[in-house]
Amino acid sequence: MPLLDLFDSHCHLDDAVFATDRAEVWQRARRAGIAHMVVPAYSAPYWERLQSLCASDPHLHPAYGIHPGFVSEHTDRDLQRLEYYLPEAVAIGEIGLDRWPGAPDLALQQRFLTPQLAMAQAAGLPVILHARHAVEELLLILRRFPGVRGVVHSFAGSAVQARRLINQGFLLGFGGAITYPRARRLRTLLSGLPTAAILLETDAPYQPLWGHQGERNEPALLGEVLKAMAELRREGASDLAAVTTANAHALFSIPAQEQQS
Repeated sequence: MPLLDLFDSHCHLDDAVFATDRAEVWQRARRAGIAHMVVPAYSAPYWERLQSLCASDPHLHPAYGIHPGFVSEHTDRDLQRLEYYLPEAVAIGEIGLDRWPGAPDLALQQRFLTPQLAMAQAAGLPVILHARHAVEELLLILRRFPGVRGVVHSFAGSAVQARRLINQGFLLGFGGAITYPRARRLRTLLSGLPTAAILLETDAPYQPLWGHQGERNEPALLGEVLKAMAELRREGASDLAAVTTANAHALFSIPAQEQQS
């Protein structure tokens, strides 16, 4: 039997690749023990699609934001539109910085990131951060926004950076990358982190797990991420599931009655 009440803290269930079988994907996830999911946005044209999806099921929780990889497609008007969606959001995201080759100009990314962090600070919302090869730059910017909390999803920084983020009140999300045997540095890092600072995620349909290379990732595979994490940390999977689920509910301020629904 699957472990119940898992929380996928980062899944793009609204993505177009799920258009033909989205309901079935969610049903498979539910049967695999996924009780709740945060669905983060990445581009303004799809905010209404995300809104409609999450309104259809109380176990799907929306986050709205402009992903650093898409900033060149947006204007200041989109930042103004973002505020309209915040009352129903559990977080602002996916936002952040990306230094991967081909990513938009870093200065442009920062121009969109800082007002979104300011919105989170004003609204008291957590942020879901993307930080590909840019954790240090992100840490410097976060210092300008005291009190802002959140999660750095798909964390791949150093142990020192992890400690700095945790000390600033951030959690770290881990998904399919930890299932790869060659990801030794990341797996070693994960094994030494406090459980209270960890979230489970799939980032589906992206970042397929080891053994699923070339396949579309699905939230139903979150249990495999949990299994790999428990083995690396030498902890019981059920205990780790309970703590990471509680971490997610606390970060995203999802009421207790929703945990039990």
